[in-house]
Amino acid sequence: MELTDHVYSLPVTLELGGAERTFTPTAVETEAGLILFDTTLPGHADALEDALGEHGFGFDDVRFVVLTHHDGDHAGALATMQERTGAPTFAHWAEAPYVDGREFPVKADDDRYPPARVDVEVIDGVGFSTLAGPIELVETFGHTRGHSSFHLPEEQLLIAGDALTAADGELQGPAAQHTPEMAQAMESVALLGELDVEHTVCFHGGYVDAGSERIREIANGE
Repeated sequence: MELTDHVYSLPVTLELGGAERTFTPTAVETEAGLILFDTTLPGHADALEDALGEHGFGFDDVRFVVLTHHDGDHAGALATMQERTGAPTFAHWAEAPYVDGREFPVKADDDRYPPARVDVEVIDGVGFSTLAGPIELVETFGHTRGHSSFHLPEEQLLIAGDALTAADGELQGPAAQHTPEMAQAMESVALLGELDVEHTVCFHGGYVDAGSERIREIANGE
């Protein structure tokens, strides 16, 4: 789905444990190629390439990979992406040790996804230049230690990662069962409510035509 000019949601639907689950990375065009926000589970990079193909892109078009956080459904296919694209990877400094193997992923079982390099460790306020205008990193801690969301002010669009979720077209808060620091995560939701947002894409739930007003309601427990 093309969310706005040069911004694409990439829903990847997988059969897992007898049920279908959909994950939604996002791609944004730059003059150099695509920035891919998040990957998918290990072993499913081909499904992500198929999602890119629906918009006329392939892995050869991916110039950078940016992670919202280190959970396996977001970073699990990163090592394969790096092998097939050579794309440099950006991640928050607090997430990098879990991605590259220095630390074990917090929510993983005994096994973990293949470690992958983080080429650039980033912090709050870091920006990216794109054909859809600037993108700014917003620290949204709570779901993980260094969780990050990304704001496109010119498009009034938020790439929420897992700081928010969506179900049946309704924007919702972070998933409590997967959020170790829920109080901190809700503080992050309140910060997102201060941004100029009209449209939101969640990794779990996809695109929602809702923004700042609904985010503030969530922060207030509504």
